[in-house]
Amino acid sequence: MAENGASPLPPTPPARTPLARAEHFVWLTARVLEQRLFAYHFRDGDVEPVETALDAYRNEDGGYGHALEPDLRGPVSQPLHTARALGVLDAVGRCGGQRVQRVCRYLTSVSTADGALPAIHPSQRGYPAAPFVPVVDDPPGELLATGPVVGLLHRNEVWHAWLFRATDFCWRAVESVRTSHPYEVEAAVAFLDAAPDRPRAQAAADRLGRLVREQRLAVLDPDARDTYPLSPGYAPGEHHFPHDYARNPHSLARAWFTDDEMARSLDFLAAEQDEDGGWPVRWRRWAPAPVLEARPRVTLDALRTLRAYGRPVG
Repeated sequence: MAENGASPLPPTPPARTPLARAEHFVWLTARVLEQRLFAYHFRDGDVEPVETALDAYRNEDGGYGHALEPDLRGPVSQPLHTARALGVLDAVGRCGGQRVQRVCRYLTSVSTADGALPAIHPSQRGYPAAPFVPVVDDPPGELLATGPVVGLLHRNEVWHAWLFRATDFCWRAVESVRTSHPYEVEAAVAFLDAAPDRPRAQAAADRLGRLVREQRLAVLDPDARDTYPLSPGYAPGEHHFPHDYARNPHSLARAWFTDDEMARSLDFLAAEQDEDGGWPVRWRRWAPAPVLEARPRVTLDALRTLRAYGRPVG
């Protein structure tokens, strides 16, 4: 530790391990939240600084705003910001207590008539947002927004009245999928990996895995990725790979892919690290600031996925 109690800066030039290169990138570019998360996950950092950094995004209504998700700017709470906050709390083992109960009250207040979450709440109107993010007066509930939140709350054994209808919505949405796109499938996996009814979740995941393979929603050969179709509205190169669906070997989505397919996917992920130490953003870009803010998070996700599968990062 440095004399002032701060962690020492990474060496310059950085050591050549993937982790050291990523650390240098995080200290150069990341927001305080991602810096604290990196320290927690990879440098034995304390959890309290992560919570303090996250609190800067919290609003009085129990939700989160202030561009926690970079594509939505402005102070107002939004379901996507709040889902990201729950993800942070889950990652550091603090997804519970009165804070999460307040989050559930916020989720109840913005839910649609069927108990689900909209992707974008109308309160975003008047504040900057990515041009491809529509803001409408009466948005529908979406699995994309609801599935990950419900999954996180179930995994942490949170109980709140909001969860009952939201869980029913997720089951209906997942079991009615006939055609889909990668982000919706990932949201379904986030729900199924923690849904309390495990036999039902297994059956739904098996069917979803067949759909992913039939519709070629996962690139199984990274060297031939340009031969795989892109979903409508996706950016050039916005392909998804086995590791995007199965972020850890315990996910139900891991069974969708052979050992060789997963190994090729992880090899591709490891090789994607840029010279500056960060991982690229593959999704549709808006403007320099949101892209730059997203890269440290993508970098943390890549490192955690590689580590979950036992890949050396340094």
